[in-house]
Amino acid sequence: MRARRDCCTCSQSGCEALMNLWRKLLAEFVGTGLLLTIIVGSGIMAVLLAAGNDAIALLANASATAAGLYVLITLLGPISGAHFNPVVTLAMRWQGELTNGEAMGYIVVQCVAAIAGVMLTHAMFGMPLVQVGIHARTGAALWISEGLATFGLLVTILLGRVHRPGAVPILVAAYIFSAYWFTASTSFANPAVTLARSLTQTFSGIRPEDVAAFVVAQIAGGVVGMAVACGFVAHDRRTSPKSNSAVTPASR
Repeated sequence: MRARRDCCTCSQSGCEALMNLWRKLLAEFVGTGLLLTIIVGSGIMAVLLAAGNDAIALLANASATAAGLYVLITLLGPISGAHFNPVVTLAMRWQGELTNGEAMGYIVVQCVAAIAGVMLTHAMFGMPLVQVGIHARTGAALWISEGLATFGLLVTILLGRVHRPGAVPILVAAYIFSAYWFTASTSFANPAVTLARSLTQTFSGIRPEDVAAFVVAQIAGGVVGMAVACGFVAHDRRTSPKSNSAVTPASR
């Protein structure tokens, strides 16, 4: 009888863990998909309304993306962590917050959801669902931009989670808004977003042949960002362990 009860308990625990994972994956799917509809949809609308003024179009695109990110991170962060980005997921895996299987699931869902978000946006605007990107985005200047943008994003997230966990949504939104403007690439900073944006010919698009270099630059920038952020956190904990002990990355 005791063995049977133990078996039932383990089975129930396993089911709960599986359901929790599915909730997280669904949150990542919804969040990433909506993020792409915001990015691409606001880009389309901006071009329609800006009368050829690229600065106004970029301002509209950046504002909508930042506002949408704030909402999505605030609402879905407590469920999945609101990664919406394979580089962020890899950072969380490196910190031990996800297993290899969970991280892989997150990344697959993010990529699929990003593509679905682009297709949904095209449907909303009466466009062909799948297009081949035509906007050339290549060269050292843009690769440096993507590395820097992703570096800054990872530093913002990782340090924000330690020092100001409640402010992470607004910190990320504000950083992305600024990165749209200070980078030559307008800050993709996300491999899933980059892949999906190769499937649109709109304002937000990128040629498929330019995707790989962007992704490499993003991963490189993310790795450096993780190293720098962890170095800051380790130094803070060594110099003032008492003040930092009450705030951990898990407290977001």
